[in-house]
Amino acid sequence: MFGQNTNGSASNTTAGNRVFRYEVVGLRQSEETDNNSYAIRKSGSVFITVPYNRMNQEMQRITRLGGQIVKIEPIALEA
Repeated sequence: MFGQNTNGSASNTTAGNRVFRYEVVGLRQSEETDNNSYAIRKSGSVFITVPYNRMNQEMQRITRLGGQIVKIEPIALEA
């Protein structure tokens, strides 16, 4: 296609370098969480670090697991 470059990636853009931390409460144990490499706590908050380009997918996953996002904050990456 004329004028379009398919060799680039999202990590080359400003948005690709941004990372966010979700504070999530209310996650419940399920078949999907059994596949995680970490245990789900029954109380308290869980912090999940997510790159900008995966924010929507992670929000949907948290909702499917019964969690509620309490706070989203950007994380400054060290250069």
